[in-house]
Amino acid sequence: MTEAYDKIAEILRADKDTLSHIEEKMRKRFRFDDVIEKIAKQNEERVKVIMQKFKVKDHSARDLYSLLIMKVEDDDLSLQQALGSPKCGTLEGCGMVVEGALKTANVGEGFFLKWEKAEEFLRANPPKNIMSFLGYENVRQMLEKEDIRKVYAALRFAEDRDWLNKVFFKGYENLRPEDFERRYTEAFVLDERWLRMAEKFMKKKYHNVSHLKELGLIFVLPQHLGVPGEALRLFTLLLHYVHEIEFYSHLFRYYVDKEGTPEVDGRHFAELFISALRGDVLDVRLPDDRELNWMIVQRYLAKDDKNDWRLMEPHVNPEALHWSKAEDDIARMGKDYAGLDLSFWHDLDWVGDFYQTETGIDVLVSFNLIDTIMSLVQKKELVKYLYHHQEALWNKIFMSYTGEEEMRALILKNFHKGYISL
Repeated sequence: MTEAYDKIAEILRADKDTLSHIEEKMRKRFRFDDVIEKIAKQNEERVKVIMQKFKVKDHSARDLYSLLIMKVEDDDLSLQQALGSPKCGTLEGCGMVVEGALKTANVGEGFFLKWEKAEEFLRANPPKNIMSFLGYENVRQMLEKEDIRKVYAALRFAEDRDWLNKVFFKGYENLRPEDFERRYTEAFVLDERWLRMAEKFMKKKYHNVSHLKELGLIFVLPQHLGVPGEALRLFTLLLHYVHEIEFYSHLFRYYVDKEGTPEVDGRHFAELFISALRGDVLDVRLPDDRELNWMIVQRYLAKDDKNDWRLMEPHVNPEALHWSKAEDDIARMGKDYAGLDLSFWHDLDWVGDFYQTETGIDVLVSFNLIDTIMSLVQKKELVKYLYHHQEALWNKIFMSYTGEEEMRALILKNFHKGYISL
């Protein structure tokens, strides 16, 4: 095994033989040589450029981590100035960040559940916690006074999860393609009433932004963290959700076009739609190790179990693709905002390396923007936020053979199976 294999396998926490085995299969399939070595070299070159930018030669893991943190702090201040100095803990301030993010992402129309159908679900199964909190006796009264978008957002944090999954979302099993329409993704800020309902939700999710893919909605709960980096964190999360919703919108359209065909194993639209919303990930070994198979891991499994076996197997991660698009948006913002230069973060999502701690232990430092932001905002140790980088590196390996657009197409076409067979 070469030094490159050792380095990449160690970063991915994968077996070197597994990495060598998959590269040999990909080389035969695509006739590209030495991809792992080229990626390792690119990684080394990118790190050298960063070191030159930071003007450092000798550095420990903590020193480098501190430099990345300071870079995020500086860029957070620059972003705030470009957006008009918003205060993230206020309704108005969050609104300024939301407006800037939607402008920056600049995506087209999506394919979402019709509002009249969404109302039907509420009437069929009234959300009792929400109605009780707001003081309504029935759904009709509530919908006459309240924004249905905000009611649906509140479902995520005000109602019991078992009730949502076993009762409310049960109605999704009867959805048909004609229940959907084309419209633009929306993002909005919830006011103080909804914030009081959401306190437990925000602690569990570790951030105050979430979304509903089926409705094309992103919602924000104003929250002042009182730490540097919160504007950049909120802005990046918003961009990520815009691109995630865009991806799922394409996926829903694909299921409409292919419903009942061999391409989706003869499955009906509603079944495919619900599986996508659940975030199903295979928890079995792929059918035949003689085939050229890559798992599709559509969640960050490391958040629940950093030693999940699927993280060490060849796989692609759509979530990492959405983050990559968000980071590309961040890097090119200087085109729309005079004096703002965040290009440092371009194509760094997969870059990282090992550096020694004060006690002489080698630890991985991620150059991934969202890893660095979350480490700063959540005040975690540097070893805690690495999984965005590791998942981006698996994607980097795959797309080095296929290209990014083909990779996206392959994920979309094989999403219902949970793996890509080449």
